Amino acid sequence: MISQNKTTDPESINIVNGAPDMHSGSAGLNTQLPGQAATVSGAAEASGGIGSENFITPSIDDELFRFNSEDTPLMNLMLKAKKVKVNSPEVDHYMIDEPRNFVVTIDECGGSPKGKQLLPLADEDSTIVRPYTTLLVKGVNGYDPTGSYVTPGKDLMLFVTGMDSGGNPVVRAVNGKKSNPEDEYSFLPLIPSGTKLLILANSLYETQKEVDPDLILPQPTRIYLQKRGMNQVVSDYFESQKKRMPFSRAVIAEQAIANFKVRGNRTLWASRAGRFKVEVDKMGLQYVYTTEGLRWQFRRELQEPGTWTFEKIIALAKMFFTGEDVPKSAILLAGKNLLEKIQKIDFSDHPEIQITTKTNSVGWVVTNFHTVFGDIEIKREPTLDRLGWSNSGALIGDNRLVHYVYSSEHSFSDRVEGEEASRTGILIWDAVALKGTCHIWIDGDSQEANADSTQIILWDKETLPLLADTLPEGIYYFTRSIPSARIKSGTMYRAIVSEDNVNWTEFTSEFKL
Repeated sequence: MISQNKTTDPESINIVNGAPDMHSGSAGLNTQLPGQAATVSGAAEASGGIGSENFITPSIDDELFRFNSEDTPLMNLMLKAKKVKVNSPEVDHYMIDEPRNFVVTIDECGGSPKGKQLLPLADEDSTIVRPYTTLLVKGVNGYDPTGSYVTPGKDLMLFVTGMDSGGNPVVRAVNGKKSNPEDEYSFLPLIPSGTKLLILANSLYETQKEVDPDLILPQPTRIYLQKRGMNQVVSDYFESQKKRMPFSRAVIAEQAIANFKVRGNRTLWASRAGRFKVEVDKMGLQYVYTTEGLRWQFRRELQEPGTWTFEKIIALAKMFFTGEDVPKSAILLAGKNLLEKIQKIDFSDHPEIQITTKTNSVGWVVTNFHTVFGDIEIKREPTLDRLGWSNSGALIGDNRLVHYVYSSEHSFSDRVEGEEASRTGILIWDAVALKGTCHIWIDGDSQEANADSTQIILWDKETLPLLADTLPEGIYYFTRSIPSARIKSGTMYRAIVSEDNVNWTEFTSEFKL
């Protein structure tokens, strides 16, 4: 029963679950509702009509602020690479490769009944061949032990007896032609210009123990280490506020670090080497170094802006795994368009090619191509898309990167002089460099090749490239045989353009260092 001393205005009564409940606040407001569950809707109503969207602080997506290593693959590879601490921001980097295994004649020789003859080699090749070395002459047949009959398919071999006054090797035929079967020495058959001679082991006489030492003098590349830093300044007033969205120092720092690493990843790819001085207040002139991006360090560049096929991917694996510098595995950091082209290759007729998904040693989920030459792991590199290289990629050898560090990454925290604020930051002074010559840059964006690299073009037609199609000094990898030109599939030829014609010479793995 309702007391007659109280108003019975229906608008002053709350109906909760069918039962009336009176105002509980002393001012007659819905600020206190005893006996009700503490729900979002009820609490928002009790707060004087503030909507729930303003009553609750929205949750922050942690993934938005958390640094994602998937976005900076090259930097992660660098951090996993061999770390070399140096004591200078300038480093002489050696891309040491396997020594040359052949020389080429620059003129014809032999063909006359002489014993010793001068071997015509280029100046840079003559220093490689030393006395008592044996050479196998490819494409020139030797003779039987009597020196009377040619032995087809069995190459001629030479022995280096010494050097002339000009430093050129003097050679004698081991299995050459003889005037009489009883002759101890034979003479050289005709060796054409451009003949390839494979360098074999030396052959010493019975009491010999001294030979010319091997001269290994690799040419260094100067690498500059770049000092990178990230600062953030937070005022004391900002830090003391209770903000609607909880931007703590950790959240701000995480976003700043993510930005720092993404920009650093772009630098590792595309930066150009430089050294210059700047004027610094109170400190005078100081050097600034910029590092050389990995894109400009490749010595082999594969030009392939077109459609990828099974033959092309096999050619890529063959070039990578059968050179002088052979890594165990390869990882292809690819732009999105190149990744799409490779993904569209039809392997249905080639069950021997296994395509699987696996987690590699870096911790990435990659697409793994297993070929008879070796495995290629494919990973998308978002930075290549941002740099305009969506159709390109970098095939990098396993454990073939060097991380030079002048100052290890370290953080600092101090007060801003004259201000009520704190400064925190990160400093790192480092660079990344390629080791060896196995690496291949795949250019699908039709950019001009580096001046100090060898340019390779995949050719899948059954006719030779026309003059209009040929690049000067271009190297062509033929994925199909061309019988009319006696070119077999899987071989490489150099196109040398001279006025109105093109000369083709077989190319081996002699890449620029």
